Amino acid sequence: MQRTTAGMPHRAARKRLIEALMTTVLTTPLALSAAPAAPADAARDQMRDAGCQTLTQRVAAIPGNGPVMLASYEPAPGGEPLLGPLKESAFVYDNALAGIALIACGQKDAARRIADGVVAGVTRDRHYHDGRIRNAYRAGAMPADGPVPMPGWWDAKANKWFEDRYQVGTATGNVAWAALLLLAAYDATHSPRYLDTARTMMGWVDKETYNADAPAAFIGGYFGHEPSPQRQGWKSTEHNVDTYAVFRWLSRYDSDPRWKTGAERSRKFVETMWQPGEGRFAIGTRDDGRSLNGGPSALDASLWPLIAIPDAAGNWQRALAWARAKHGVKGGYGFNADPDGIWTEGTGQAALVLRATGRESEAAPLWPILTSQRAPSGMLFATPEQRVRTGLQIGPDSKTDDFYYFHLPHLGATAWAVLAATGWNPFQPGGCRGASCATVTQAAASPDNPPKE
Repeated sequence: MQRTTAGMPHRAARKRLIEALMTTVLTTPLALSAAPAAPADAARDQMRDAGCQTLTQRVAAIPGNGPVMLASYEPAPGGEPLLGPLKESAFVYDNALAGIALIACGQKDAARRIADGVVAGVTRDRHYHDGRIRNAYRAGAMPADGPVPMPGWWDAKANKWFEDRYQVGTATGNVAWAALLLLAAYDATHSPRYLDTARTMMGWVDKETYNADAPAAFIGGYFGHEPSPQRQGWKSTEHNVDTYAVFRWLSRYDSDPRWKTGAERSRKFVETMWQPGEGRFAIGTRDDGRSLNGGPSALDASLWPLIAIPDAAGNWQRALAWARAKHGVKGGYGFNADPDGIWTEGTGQAALVLRATGRESEAAPLWPILTSQRAPSGMLFATPEQRVRTGLQIGPDSKTDDFYYFHLPHLGATAWAVLAATGWNPFQPGGCRGASCATVTQAAASPDNPPKE
């Protein structure tokens, strides 16, 4: 979620203008394994099987075998269509998650089509030729050549075509997530174009988004249209978790010193954001890139470091207690502290982190919650509530805390639930499965431990 209030994660503005409902599309879930299973295991396996099937079907529904981007939201059963800004929008973050989840499902051919969509977005932009990727593209099959189309909508009253300023911009965290997909696709297929494009993308991040003012880190990115988008000076814990993971992964393949340096810069910033008195991570800095934004608490900012970055001192595990105490709601997890409802995506994140840190029993109650959010189409609702707040702002023009999640089927929520159910860590080569993940993190991320081709 891109948030232009400082330090906010990069996915927020994709939620703007979500006020429509969804139409019914029936999907038949996969059968569960015939082997006996405990209730929690059965719910987890159901989430895995049905989620993998749903994601695979989403790709297969787009004709051909060329590059694609999947729509991030669906309209609601029996309701009105999605409004223009979301009707054909495929957010890069959601698609990166979906592609990685498909690899976790063993569906590398489907994942490859999304990865090819990322490559097309980077290499066939209508204006930029420097390695950046936009925050969103038009959902569906991508053209065989020429610029990759952007989402937008025709306003009949204004007699004008509009494009969302966030969607055409570039958030640092989105670049990193797209690169994570490409690296996972490279590991799965050994196709050089994925590794080469990931290098190009992270070269752009290293050159264009690093700010050395203390606390030094990679900034939020750029907001708005070419040729002069607005530079976002805030620094996000979440973004720098993302960049750390990609830089370290790249350093396994490439001796270019930029990758080790970038990883170290990212890690130092995340360490600086650790609040030992509370046992959690601050979300980042304010717009000046220097002042701590210590008030809000975002679930992902506190959880992702635990499965992405080795914690030599072992203190970060305390963030799990913070998350449960401050973000826990109705048996699941909310976006912010003192939440007003369940955030499905974050509940999936919590389930994965709990599994990866050896707390499978604590993750068990989350599986029925996640499976209960399955829409008729197979996608998971972003929240079971009509609307939940985050306490954050959508963009630089926002005057109030106007970022919400709505009761709409959501690709990102579905993908996180699949990653949790498969036990696949998206920040680590090979998915780093199970309770050994915290230990494996150090070995797997080491350039002295290259992958076996």
